[in-house]
Amino acid sequence: MAHGDTRVRGLAARAGGWSARHRWAAVGIWVLFVVLAMGIGSAAGTVEVKESDQLGGETHTAAKIIEDAGIEEPAGETVLLQAKDGALKATDPEFRSAVAAIVKAVEGTGKVTDVTSPYDTDTISKDGRSALVQFDMRGDSDTAGERVEPVLKAVDGVRKDHSSLRIEEIGGASMMKQYDDAFGDDFQQAEYSAVPVALGILLIAFGALVAALLPVALALTAIMATTGLMAIVSHFQPMDDTASSVMLLVGLAVGVDYCLFYLRREREERAAGRDPETALRIAAATSGRAVIVSGVTVCVAMAGMLFTGLATFEAMGLASLMVVAVAMVGSVTVLPALLSLLGHRVEKGRLPFLRRRTNGNNGQNGSRFWSAVLKGVLAKPVVSVVVAAGALLAIAAPALGMKTQNLTLDQEFGDSLPIVQTYNRLNEAFPGGSDPATVVVKADDINSSEVKGALAAFKEQAVSSGASRGPVEIKLHDAQNVAFVYVPLVGGSDQDKAGASLDTLRDEVRPDTLGKVDGVEAPITGQVAGNQDFNDQLIGSVVPVFAFVVVFAFLLMLLSFRSLTVAITSIVLNLLSVGAAYGILVAVFQHGWGASLVGAEGVGAIITWLPLFLFVILFGLSMDYHVFVVSRIREARMRGRSTNEAIQHGVVTTAGVVTSAAVIMVAVFAIFGTLSMQSMKQMGVGLAAAVLIDATIIRGVLLPAVMALLGERNWYLPSWLGWLPDMTHDESPEAVAGGVARDDEGERLPV
Repeated sequence: MAHGDTRVRGLAARAGGWSARHRWAAVGIWVLFVVLAMGIGSAAGTVEVKESDQLGGETHTAAKIIEDAGIEEPAGETVLLQAKDGALKATDPEFRSAVAAIVKAVEGTGKVTDVTSPYDTDTISKDGRSALVQFDMRGDSDTAGERVEPVLKAVDGVRKDHSSLRIEEIGGASMMKQYDDAFGDDFQQAEYSAVPVALGILLIAFGALVAALLPVALALTAIMATTGLMAIVSHFQPMDDTASSVMLLVGLAVGVDYCLFYLRREREERAAGRDPETALRIAAATSGRAVIVSGVTVCVAMAGMLFTGLATFEAMGLASLMVVAVAMVGSVTVLPALLSLLGHRVEKGRLPFLRRRTNGNNGQNGSRFWSAVLKGVLAKPVVSVVVAAGALLAIAAPALGMKTQNLTLDQEFGDSLPIVQTYNRLNEAFPGGSDPATVVVKADDINSSEVKGALAAFKEQAVSSGASRGPVEIKLHDAQNVAFVYVPLVGGSDQDKAGASLDTLRDEVRPDTLGKVDGVEAPITGQVAGNQDFNDQLIGSVVPVFAFVVVFAFLLMLLSFRSLTVAITSIVLNLLSVGAAYGILVAVFQHGWGASLVGAEGVGAIITWLPLFLFVILFGLSMDYHVFVVSRIREARMRGRSTNEAIQHGVVTTAGVVTSAAVIMVAVFAIFGTLSMQSMKQMGVGLAAAVLIDATIIRGVLLPAVMALLGERNWYLPSWLGWLPDMTHDESPEAVAGGVARDDEGERLPV
């Protein structure tokens, strides 16, 4: 199986060779690319995803009607007044006085419009002890949180004068402000802390400042370039803040990983006695190739998000795909050039207390821990497979009962925000009042008798059908021939019950009323409707996304290793890893088992977008380790070692790299698990747990055990697939150790 040809055959090795010969050109081109991408991107500006494009179904139709009509929906605010001891009622003079004071106070700020009294709109609870004063904030709803402070102060002033009443404000603007005050810098600080954490771990892994800085520098420049590219691409595929955050996470993870793979192999070869030129050549031909195979596989996985039909997912997928491609190109071009320029200076800034890490046989003796583990695994592979697979299946079992939904305010923040208590009290007194369904009615003539009759019938039947307890409000936009009908849904914050009420409106009330008028469109939107439409579209995209990612990952593995067995086991092991991550998510966040250990709560559901997001991200990132480890095993087998020896060599010599890369990813993802929002905790814990499982149980136990059982069948390729192009290893180290390294044209590769 050994190669006798000493020429560089592969793309990664040729790229590394060119960069080594043209060091300053390679570095200059990379710097120019990063600067140009950022400059052009900044000049072009970023096109944000429109609200009307974020969802499908009726929610999309409603948003499109509003957008086309040019209606700017203001940020609505509500002041809840309740008797503290239950003695006062809304009809009592003291209660009326407080309502009048609220109306006067908020109008006096000059920041609001359309203030309505509960005595005019009948927004008084059934028990008569709660009432709502409602109004809209002036100006752009997106920035209303910046202007709501005077209104909050005015309401607070009235509260102090009426101690027998509970007076609280809630709405889009006040929630925005309270969230920004409490957690505004939360997410940003997590992003900023990710880089120092990664650098600290790399310092421990390499023991030298220069070597540790290289992966971080590559990742950061890849992220900077991709930020510019995202702005340019946004003119064809709009982007959003979520895509930027995901891009940063993925870019940091793969950028550091790819550089780590390459750099550790170069250092390992030098520690084994290779001259710098040969060490770099071997790193380019082996780790460089693994980086390309892994990068292409991750890109394919990220491309799966483009099949969801959801603008936010499409933006995340495209942004992630771009940053992986940029990091991959940087790893096989500018990194070899930098290593060639630095030479032994890559060891500069050595930390004295970590000096032992540079002792000879770096990476050859490998990890004592993994050597001990592998000794037992390879001695009893059947037991190892049964125990490891059984444990992972047991961990994955709770995922069979996974429930997904968009989290309500109380689920998202628990009791950490005072406004959550207001939200709960409002829903209790006025079920669905905090998140009413909105029927967007478009007609040729909104004031025609037929349309008005249908609106009145809809209002009446919405209550009589049991879908709402009222009050149902109608707001006309005569100039645009559009009407908004606000319907508080029975069920309130209980998503299942509110969803049933929504179905009643859509399937029964609407067809019997508005549906009977020709030319009338009446899509129903709102938070509950948005959740339902999002779920429906996401569920509809699961099969094509899963199929695309799995099939293309399988084909890439088949082409890269020319082994049907490796391709199949790669997919099965990755699916097992993802399943275990799902099981942990459901156990912790849906059932609350051990939730307090991660500062979370059992909220009864997983955020809707997370399962598909995790599948795509984890399936891609898992290939990093898998390709790197299997490539090293195959390399050892090609050099004549037995299957078990090759497995031992491949796993142990990559243990340090995989461990370092996994620790960085787990640490970075765990940072997001510390954020206040439950959805961010779910994402952080899910990603961290999956990477940890993947780097330990999967790569350290299950993969070697399965390969040991399969033996030579690991490299099985049916004769009828013999026509597949040969994209296997570029070159084994022994092929270059005894001669002068040359490229395809026979030129010597300088270092």
